[in-house]
Amino acid sequence: MRAHSFLGRALALAAGFAVAAAAGAQSPTPSPAPAKPAAAKSAKPAKKAPASEFKLILEPRAMDLLKATSARLAAAKSMSFTAIVGYEYPSKLGPPIVYTSRYDVTMQRPDKLRILMPGDGPASEFYYDGKTMVAYAPAENLAAVADAPPTIDGALQAAYARAAIFYPFTDLLVADPYAALTTGAKLAFYIGPSGVVGGVKTDMVAWANDDVFLQIWIGADDKLPRRIRAMYRADPLGLRHEMELTNWQLDPPVTADAFASAKAQSAGRMPFVAPAPPPKGVKPIVKGPAKAAPIQPAAKAK
Repeated sequence: MRAHSFLGRALALAAGFAVAAAAGAQSPTPSPAPAKPAAAKSAKPAKKAPASEFKLILEPRAMDLLKATSARLAAAKSMSFTAIVGYEYPSKLGPPIVYTSRYDVTMQRPDKLRILMPGDGPASEFYYDGKTMVAYAPAENLAAVADAPPTIDGALQAAYARAAIFYPFTDLLVADPYAALTTGAKLAFYIGPSGVVGGVKTDMVAWANDDVFLQIWIGADDKLPRRIRAMYRADPLGLRHEMELTNWQLDPPVTADAFASAKAQSAGRMPFVAPAPPPKGVKPIVKGPAKAAPIQPAAKAK
């Protein structure tokens, strides 16, 4: 309700400025003001204060919070969480439209990963068991299967290089989240506390490099990331991307069969490749993970 009232006041204020400007434009030309005394003419104008130049800094408190959340994630032998990702897409009307995706993530270091996407949009599933990675489309009952490197980091890089598969929370899954989160940092500062995200107290941190500006909400007590908001420098529309992170479980018991799917194994096969080549002359806003070595599709189980 407060957000709506602030927005209402902002719109009313803007409308007030517009009405005042229109009224001023349509009013009769005012009579010239009386001439000022000679003493007033000779008065020297006050000197303007020099504009303060903003300096990019890496504030220690902000970097310490990023280091703390990275250490918590890196120390977990297994973990699961839910990511609700909203991203804006331009519309012909002008204001962007928001699309939302859900990811249910389970991982076990160093070589097990499962990502389920129930919707919106077509459902999909991704499985990695240390040797093979599988991208499965339940509605079509088709699976793309390929040999994979022996670590989660390598598998994620290979999935991107081979099939343009990328997840917005990849930096939280790798062996060194701190390096992934802070490489190329040009700006980091502590914003302040919050008590309205994820049902817990959080600390807000801003972080930026040459490609992206992030705002991150980190649990004040558990140091787990609860929300991440991003804007990309190369995006001329300034579209926003936001990710809510919930249902955190660190070091839960995980069975080996969690990282495979009988339905995917028996499904029809499709190539483990990107759905379509990128249009000519189009470059990605940000670079993807490091290029992985070529991989070959795994043979269908008999």
